[in-house]
Amino acid sequence: MTSYTHGHHESVLRSHSVRDISNSAAYLRPHLTAQTRLLDVGAGPGSITVDFAGVVAHVTATEIDDRALSLSRDLAASRGVTNIAFAVEDVHALSFADDSFDVVHAHQVLQHVGDPVQALREMRRVAVPGGVVAARDADYAGFLWFPLLPELQSWLDLYRRAARANGGEPDAGRRLLAWARAAGFDEITATASTWCYATPEERAWWGGMWADRILESALARQLVDAGMATRDDLRAISEAWRRWADDGDGWFLVPHGEIIARA
Repeated sequence: MTSYTHGHHESVLRSHSVRDISNSAAYLRPHLTAQTRLLDVGAGPGSITVDFAGVVAHVTATEIDDRALSLSRDLAASRGVTNIAFAVEDVHALSFADDSFDVVHAHQVLQHVGDPVQALREMRRVAVPGGVVAARDADYAGFLWFPLLPELQSWLDLYRRAARANGGEPDAGRRLLAWARAAGFDEITATASTWCYATPEERAWWGGMWADRILESALARQLVDAGMATRDDLRAISEAWRRWADDGDGWFLVPHGEIIARA
């Protein structure tokens, strides 16, 4: 397994907790029914998981350890959702029996695992014949923004270095189709979608979140401890994020690769 680059600081959860089917799994929605048994790999704070639970018959949510899994468990409890089971799992070697789920889903997961092809093989193994394996991942090298603040380029370069040092692949989105083919899938639909932040409210949220994350999250600690950046470097990046957020011309695009693969 890799080390999870983002960690679980409040600034990270602030970002991840706004995700739902409409903004993060719309490509999968046509494949979900009231009878679907769904495995959500790497559920994180559980916002997508809980949204799934309102659409399908049953969801099983996994995370790599109890602390991470408690985030989705607590959200489900707070909303009174009862059709979710929880399990600590390693996606490289899932404990579930073959042919257990109609849909196996992973959002922003494969970029963080040590062997994404093996992960997809396991996701395929636990899916029923003809079932769906779905994955969506950002592609950091494809991020675009304006104005072209040099500190934001430094931020992106540092993040990609840190993610690779942790054993992950930050430019995963463009690789999903190739990984699925290597995992043995024959029927694959590859698509793409984006997040775009351009309104004052969106800039305040996205820019403010990253201004905090670059100073306080596990990423910040890693960059300093590994000698990739100094605290002064990170403060300059944080200040640039706030300048970007305050700029009426500010615009930021996050591209994602997506796959629907038939087991």
